[in-house]
Amino acid sequence: MGAFLPLLLPPPPRLLLLLLPLPLLPLLPPLPGAAGGAAVCVRCPGPLRNGSIVARYCASQAGTESEGRCCRERGARPERLLGLDLSNCSLRSLPPGLAEAAAAIVLDLTENPLTPLPNGSFLGFTYLQRLAVPLALECPGGSSAWEEVTTHGSSRLCQGQRNLCNSSMELAWLCPENAACAPDGPGLVQCLCDSPFHGYKCLREGTFPVLLFCGILGAVTLSLSLLLWGTQRRKAKTP
Repeated sequence: MGAFLPLLLPPPPRLLLLLLPLPLLPLLPPLPGAAGGAAVCVRCPGPLRNGSIVARYCASQAGTESEGRCCRERGARPERLLGLDLSNCSLRSLPPGLAEAAAAIVLDLTENPLTPLPNGSFLGFTYLQRLAVPLALECPGGSSAWEEVTTHGSSRLCQGQRNLCNSSMELAWLCPENAACAPDGPGLVQCLCDSPFHGYKCLREGTFPVLLFCGILGAVTLSLSLLLWGTQRRKAKTP
């Protein structure tokens, strides 16, 4: 379905607000965790906790720096968020801004009274390689989604996110023709259209006709605006 986007047009002497159904145009997403993450970095007070997997990772990597509970790549523009330490934050569920850390390589959620996490909680976390969770929780996607799962005290460490597209041919069969399986987080996959296909089930070939679409949309919008302006003007002149 098309999304309803407001278009403001300024036909004199008054502004008319038109709501027209527009199909969603393909957009290039920004790198996850780039130029973002400030809110999630201060979700818990204080710096990185000593001994957390995020603090150890940040200390072992050259060219990194800490900001609140985050570990960032120093000097990169925009800065990439590499690690997030949310341990001992009294979390019962994942914070709403967690998606800002989708580019994180390490993530620590230990020492929190977390309830079982819904499927898809780490959608888009394709870079995640080390995840520490409370012992009561399983690794997202199950043990088969990780190369190694270990326990230590009251925590569980999930290491080495697996690419399920390479480990099971059945997942590739789920994708339609002209599409390929791609990882989309722990235990999650997505189907991406092969170039130059796009659209529903990747059935359309070629690029989206942006110029043609914008030309038609502009002509229709201008015509409706002039029509409505003329109608309103005649009504204003009527005593």
